[in-house]
Amino acid sequence: MDKRKSVPDGTGSSPVTLYGEFKLVGNRKVRCAVSLTEKELIVQRLTAAPVERNKVVLSLRDCVGCRAHHKDGTADPAAYFSAYFYPPKRRWVSSGVSRQRIEQSFRLDALQEPRANQEEAEKWARAVRERSARQRRLRDGMLMSELPRPFRMMLLVNPQSGKGQALTLYNNYIQQMLNEANVQHTLIITEWQNHARELVREADLSQWDALVIMSGDGLLYEVINGLLERPDWEEAIRTPLGVLPGGSGNALAASIHHYSGASPVCSEELLVSCGFLLCKGLVSHMDLVSIHLSSSPRLFSFLSLAWGFIADVDIESEKYRHIGAVRFTIGTLVRLASLRIYKGRLAYLPVAEDGNNRTIHCNNQASSVSPASLLCRPSSNSPCQNTFYNSCHSNNSLTSRRSESTSSKCTTNALPGPPDSLLPPLDQALPSDWVVVQEEDFVLMLAMYQSHLAEDLLMAPDATLNDGFIHLFYIRAGISRIALLRLLLAMEKGAHLAANCQHLVHTKVRALRLEPFSPKGIITVDGEVVEYGPVQAEVHRGLARLISG
Repeated sequence: MDKRKSVPDGTGSSPVTLYGEFKLVGNRKVRCAVSLTEKELIVQRLTAAPVERNKVVLSLRDCVGCRAHHKDGTADPAAYFSAYFYPPKRRWVSSGVSRQRIEQSFRLDALQEPRANQEEAEKWARAVRERSARQRRLRDGMLMSELPRPFRMMLLVNPQSGKGQALTLYNNYIQQMLNEANVQHTLIITEWQNHARELVREADLSQWDALVIMSGDGLLYEVINGLLERPDWEEAIRTPLGVLPGGSGNALAASIHHYSGASPVCSEELLVSCGFLLCKGLVSHMDLVSIHLSSSPRLFSFLSLAWGFIADVDIESEKYRHIGAVRFTIGTLVRLASLRIYKGRLAYLPVAEDGNNRTIHCNNQASSVSPASLLCRPSSNSPCQNTFYNSCHSNNSLTSRRSESTSSKCTTNALPGPPDSLLPPLDQALPSDWVVVQEEDFVLMLAMYQSHLAEDLLMAPDATLNDGFIHLFYIRAGISRIALLRLLLAMEKGAHLAANCQHLVHTKVRALRLEPFSPKGIITVDGEVVEYGPVQAEVHRGLARLISG
């Protein structure tokens, strides 16, 4: 039945290493010639029709798993093997490409002994898995590490995130994919705020090869800070983390998809893509950023630090959470109608100029403020008068999250983690090599360390997981509502940096400090409200590990 070949099969691919003729599951009248090369599984129906019309060529790069099996409780001597692929394919209706599931299952019955048929099926399944595992891609010139097979995974699901459909999405898509990839997972449903944080802080991590969240970005924020609150934080933060989009923003999930080189997708298509990358089990390093606040010295962030327009939209739109990602569109339009000016002082430590880093802004003005005079301490004698009252009246989430920040002071005060070498205490002057922004009137300030701020918001197109940069954006006051709307629309495709907007500044930094002058306002870290007031941040390159395909 099986014949090993050392000659090409005519497709232009690598030589065939395994060949067999089997019946197709679901239609025993159809026999197929199945060829396995180092890179492809080739299935050709044995009919009189032209060859190319009956041939399917599947890349092993798109294979998540293959298993051998038999029918329990029957006298059927046949054995079976099934291979599962998620190749990128053109959509039927709209333009673009997304991953779509293909299953190829075959019946092996040429041998009389059931055990012999089973052994043959297992040989094929093993060969497909091994060759698929060898199709690891180089990214940025480096081969990523791989999780063991099979790997054990804790999957944390927040059933309230986004539209409240995370569990349904797990049942409809993810459970099947993990089973196909032979990923052993334990499903844990979070029941209260900071449940995941408390769980990973105390968990025996030796039981797990990976911790994966299925939610919005807030649940991963909990997990990362829980890991870094452990006495063994140095080992704990090396635990590979994974993310499956189940919330409204899904920024890290969209970033991972973007880093894989795939074309943009959203909703269930993004979930399938991230599920596929998770099943491949390839691990990259990921930057984390330490955040210092006045009374809660430090927490850790994987996505963003925001103040002004974007932070207000994020929090004030939570009352529309039940409608999913559309909430951000509504929140943006509401805030545009009543555009605010945010007063404060911003300073940063720039990345050394190396040809890959440039500051994009309107006039390259040098700061007239001495860096040594910058003290991040609110002052009632500040010459800047508050021209607006920045407060959030939209819902109760702001109050509850602020309560969380206050109640966690005792843990963050004692938080272990890597030392911050670039940041002086918040009440001390900054070193002379920092740049102080001349303007003190802003529409927004956003520090990003991933490419996406939401599924459809490509904020830092050239960001990578482990570049060691904070991508600092700010928009100066004076921009019109129409110009700001055009800029926000350009951000959907990452075109805002080429828009030549006179009010937008983008630069890569290693650390930053913000001193809001307004008595009230909103600052968010990874979309979560934190204590309002002076804040500073420093990037820690490659501190965490992320399953990124």
